[in-house]
Amino acid sequence: MIEVKTSTLSDGEFNRGVFATQDIKKGELFHVAPVVPYPNEEHILIEHTVLADYVFEYGINHSAIVLGYGMLFNHSYEPNATYDIKFSNHTFEYYAYKDIKAGEEILINYNGDVDDREPLWFMKDKDDQSKDEAK
Repeated sequence: MIEVKTSTLSDGEFNRGVFATQDIKKGELFHVAPVVPYPNEEHILIEHTVLADYVFEYGINHSAIVLGYGMLFNHSYEPNATYDIKFSNHTFEYYAYKDIKAGEEILINYNGDVDDREPLWFMKDKDDQSKDEAK
């Protein structure tokens, strides 16, 4: 139903994204990703690794590394997919927010809510750095 291919949304080192291999109907569950949760106080260690860009908030006191294809979905403020966190079985469930055509890249809003337009954490870091350089 889904596969990893080269994405045109990034020009970074990996350029990966998740794509539909068949049509996915709005509301359809298309992927369940297990997670490895860890306490927030351990996140300072993760921040010094490449994994820092791939973790999700996981409740109030934890963060989580999302396994499966969960780490590889790219961001959009107009996503075609969304996810629900299932704490009872430690998974993220990914659903089509809109109909997704075969071959289309599957996109989520990294802020966790399809309507949340807040700047992403890595954009805030760039804005802060630009302000510091202007001083």
